[in-house]
Amino acid sequence: MADDQVPKWEGDFRILALDGGGIRGLFSAAVMAKLEQKCNATIVDHFDLITGTSTGGIIALGLGLGMQPREIVEFYVGQGPRIFGNCCGWRWLLHWAWRKFPQTNLLNALQEPTAFGEKLLGESSKRLVIPSYNLGADRVRVFKTPHHQKLTTDWQIPAWQVALATSAAPTYFPVCRQVEKTRLIDGGVWANNPAMVGVVEAISMLGAERNQIKVFSIGTTDSRTHRRKALNSGGKFQWIWNANVLDVLMRGQSVGVNGQVQHLIGEKRVFRIDPMVPDGIFSLDKLTTDELLAEAEDAALCHSPRFKAEFTDHKATEYQPFYSPNVKEA
Repeated sequence: MADDQVPKWEGDFRILALDGGGIRGLFSAAVMAKLEQKCNATIVDHFDLITGTSTGGIIALGLGLGMQPREIVEFYVGQGPRIFGNCCGWRWLLHWAWRKFPQTNLLNALQEPTAFGEKLLGESSKRLVIPSYNLGADRVRVFKTPHHQKLTTDWQIPAWQVALATSAAPTYFPVCRQVEKTRLIDGGVWANNPAMVGVVEAISMLGAERNQIKVFSIGTTDSRTHRRKALNSGGKFQWIWNANVLDVLMRGQSVGVNGQVQHLIGEKRVFRIDPMVPDGIFSLDKLTTDELLAEAEDAALCHSPRFKAEFTDHKATEYQPFYSPNVKEA
C-alpha cells in the first residue's frame, strides 16, 4: 500500500467534538460527568476520535491523558477563579489596550501533576485533533496524535503547550510562543465548533465513510444576545462598543458548522447539546458555578436516553499510535 493511501475503516466511527468557550468549558465537562453517572458508562470508551477547541481542547487533552470528566470539573472549579481572576475590576479597563489575563496562571494550572504535568501529546490513549491558529504565518495549525503514519512530530509536544496554543483567545490571553517559538492563538478563530474538523479527519486520515460516522457535539451554552440596531450600519466604534465581536464570530462559526456537518453526514447522525441560557448569565471569563452545573445536570437528564441509545453500544476501536514515548519505532 502506498504511503498516502488510507485503509478503509471497519465498522462504526464515533466522534466527540467539544466547543470552545473559556471558563464555560465547565458545562461540557459537567455534562459528560453526569452522562457517565446516569448511563453507567465511561465516555472515552465509546469514541474513536476526540476533537476540541480552546477550552474544549483542554478537556479533550485531559480525557486523552486519563482524566475523568469529574476530575476535569474539579479542575475548572478549583483553577477557574485563579486563571480568570479580576482584581477589583481593573482588568475590564486593561482589556481595552492589552490582553485581559496573564498566561502564567493558566500555564501553572496545566502543569500541575493532577492536570497534564509534563505528559506529551503522544501519551494520549485516544486519537486527538486540537485546532489552533498560527498568527505569524497566517494559517491554521492543527495538533494531532500519531494516529496516521504521516503524523510524525506533534506527539513529542508537551500537552500543556498544546493546551496553551488552542486556548490563547485574542484579547483574553497573549499568544502562545512555547511551541517552536511560533505565534499561536485560539483555534476558535476558525473552528470554535470542531465537529467538521473531526469529520474531515475521520474521512481523510482514518478511512471512514460518511455513513459510518456519528458525532456527539457539546457546546458551552448559548445565549441569544440582543444585537443593537446601531450595528445595522455601524462602523468599528459601534461594533467594538455595542457587541462582543469575538462572541459573535464564535457563535456564528459554531452554528454554521453544526449545519454543515448535518448536511454532510445526515441530521440524525449529529447529536448536539448546547442549551439556551439567559443573556449575560455566563461569559468567556465569568460564570456562576452553581447555575452552570445546574444547566449541565438538566442537559444530562434530558439527553441521557438518546446518548445511551446511540453511543454506549459502540466500543471504540483500539488506538495504536504510530509514534509514542512508550513504543519504539520499527
